[in-house]
Amino acid sequence: MKKALCFDDVLLVPQASAINSRAEIDISTNLDKNIRLDIPIISSPMDTISESPMAAAMAARGGLAIIHRYNSVDIQCKHVECLPAEAYVGGAVGVTGDYIDRATALYDAGARILCIDIAHGHHKLMKRALGLLREIFGNDIHIMAGNVATLEGFNDLADWGADSVRVGIGGGSICSTRIQTGHGMPTLESVMRCARSDRDAVLIADGGFRTSGDIVKALGAGADFIMLGSMLAGTNETPGDVVIVNGESRKVYRGMASKDAQIDWRGHAASIEGVSSTVPYRGPVSQRLGEITSGIRSGLSYTGARNLIEFRARAQFIEQTASGVAEGLAHINLR
Repeated sequence: MKKALCFDDVLLVPQASAINSRAEIDISTNLDKNIRLDIPIISSPMDTISESPMAAAMAARGGLAIIHRYNSVDIQCKHVECLPAEAYVGGAVGVTGDYIDRATALYDAGARILCIDIAHGHHKLMKRALGLLREIFGNDIHIMAGNVATLEGFNDLADWGADSVRVGIGGGSICSTRIQTGHGMPTLESVMRCARSDRDAVLIADGGFRTSGDIVKALGAGADFIMLGSMLAGTNETPGDVVIVNGESRKVYRGMASKDAQIDWRGHAASIEGVSSTVPYRGPVSQRLGEITSGIRSGLSYTGARNLIEFRARAQFIEQTASGVAEGLAHINLR
């Protein structure tokens, strides 16, 4: 039986560095030949994460948001239309029902990035959707697809027409897929396997990130971009009101396969593979992104890399024991 590695199972080895300041480090990267983003961060197409306020904030920081699909076509398109014409923004679609009409409306609204957003992307319905959307739009759009966990899945989606592939199943903080179905793979392991692909598709690591250190590990393992949900949750730009829970300001954050989310967007719940919760209110997302990108730049500096290409080439991983994980946590005795 093969062993699969999680973020806590590995560390990056510090190396000689000639970097004087984090300001020297460039973390921009290409989504495709026409789209280059200043930061390798994409906000997840979830109804408690990505609507027009998040998209505007992400674009202002040089990142990207994918407007979620758990609403009407008109509402989703309005979130796209209210953004400046020069802002990069994506829209999510499914693989059944109105997805062709939704994709066409999003394109007409100005979206040039479409995300085929399903839980199990290595599926014949994904193949059909990719083929039809590519036939309709040609190369006028960037098609993101997922999610997958394996190299075979990554290669198939790339061969079926995806420009970028979301990698990660069951690792999200509010995802219960592994508990409900027994299926999944640690996100880091999936990234390491999919990074071996000889296809041109961009690798977007999605799910399981708790810290900027986890993000650095995924980038070092071969991810081109990171998709975030929980690490951006609770900010001003996420949908929903601030609520007071036991005297603390919080906002709702939920998985799109949770019972609450399914009932809200389609009137009933089927297979429940997510949970709904609240997270602490965090203020503006620009501040949160500043903290995350500062951590990424610090991570690259420890490897002596000035950009993500250098970093992936230089990154060296070691496995650590449970004692190593404990040692790495703040553990001062404050008695």
